[in-house]
Amino acid sequence: MDHVLHLRSLLSGQTFRPDEVDYVDPAYGPDGILDVVYDYDLIATRLSRESLRQSGETSIWRYKPLLPVRADAPVPPLQVGWTPLYDAPRLAAELGLRRVWVKDDGRNPSASFKDRASAIAVVKAQERHAPIITTASTGNAAAALSGLCASVGQANVIFVPEKAPAAKIAQLLAFGSTVMLVKGTYDDAFDLCLQASAAYGWYNRNTGYNPYMSEGKKTATLEICEQLNCCLLYTSPSPRDRTRSRMPSSA
Repeated sequence: MDHVLHLRSLLSGQTFRPDEVDYVDPAYGPDGILDVVYDYDLIATRLSRESLRQSGETSIWRYKPLLPVRADAPVPPLQVGWTPLYDAPRLAAELGLRRVWVKDDGRNPSASFKDRASAIAVVKAQERHAPIITTASTGNAAAALSGLCASVGQANVIFVPEKAPAAKIAQLLAFGSTVMLVKGTYDDAFDLCLQASAAYGWYNRNTGYNPYMSEGKKTATLEICEQLNCCLLYTSPSPRDRTRSRMPSSA
């Protein structure tokens, strides 16, 4: 990953090599969220408006040079991303706006935006040869991880509050996940997931803890820019912009 400069702590500003820390700033524990900082000058030599136009890739992997994975990293076989963007004039009129577009991420494998982060999780976990991927979730993130793991035969353990919807739990079991029903809230499930991943060396997919998960989610913004023929994606960033890792988010 020569296109990743470092991981930067949002609390202290300290930077770390990707191989120096696993998920967070050690000084702050779970609160020490890290941001991925890229070498945009190097990326500009590998990605252009023309190369995107000629790309035959119709998934998030068309943006591999802008993602924290190796260029030759194997990816899950399911198509994640490159979902349609619909012009919605009637909705725009109802809202009193000139134009409104709707991004249909229901086309993703588990019908969820969360597939974007889970696809990155699978690639990063296999990069580390992790035996198991784990997450805590009340629904969509769990289904996304479970389905993506099933597509590559990756073992996974999902921590869910015991009051999670039965249909969601059934979906996870159908995909072959190991489901841990936690007596308590989502926060209790999250804490137990952190403890288990630390104790057993499992790869932790939790967004807000794993710095790479937001990088998968940002592909929705990249697609919107490309689908609306914006030039934001392709202009060379200023020195100040180069210290920022994420494209502007609509969420």
